Amino acid sequence: MGDEYITVRGRAEASFTEKKSEFIGQICHVENADDAVAFIELIRSKHRKARHNVYAYITRDGNTTRYSDDGEPQGTGGTPVLDVLMKEGLTDVCVVVTRYFGGILLGGGGLVRAYSHACKIAVDAAEKMVMCLCSRFTVKCDYSLYGRLSYVLPEFSAKTLEESFADDVKLTVLVKSELAEKFRMRLVDISNGTVSLEEEKGLRENFA
Repeated sequence: MGDEYITVRGRAEASFTEKKSEFIGQICHVENADDAVAFIELIRSKHRKARHNVYAYITRDGNTTRYSDDGEPQGTGGTPVLDVLMKEGLTDVCVVVTRYFGGILLGGGGLVRAYSHACKIAVDAAEKMVMCLCSRFTVKCDYSLYGRLSYVLPEFSAKTLEESFADDVKLTVLVKSELAEKFRMRLVDISNGTVSLEEEKGLRENFA
């Protein structure tokens, strides 16, 4: 799936009611199929009285994609949930949509819309993370260089994690891997080699 991908942080939940049936969308970050199965079982145990616990998950580990209608008519539950995840460009996520049946049938089209909506509002409730392969730089420089440094950071879409101002200026920033060497050379250039740089390579970090 490349060096950059979109996932979510932690868990989120959202719900709505359609013709007396309550639909609860629950999303969770997972690293692999085992994590996804554990989350599905957790939701099932939490909602034992629910009629259905439809799910779908996508993981980068093993390029795994799974879904289940959990007793709903074929193609009306798991497939719509999976479709939303794919349209949102998400991976390393699992969504379970719990349905408490309200006694009124929704029909095939109604179920597709309801499960799609439950997944979408859960996705919208979650904090998205754009994960990139990057380097973490610790930059130390004299105060006289801080102004120039501040102009350089946006050129490389650097993400500042920490700033401290003591005897000198110390910054911790993230830079995407493909820009890391150019970033290093640029800082050396503007400081005439006086800047102190420490680089930690090959990290997966959130650039959202």
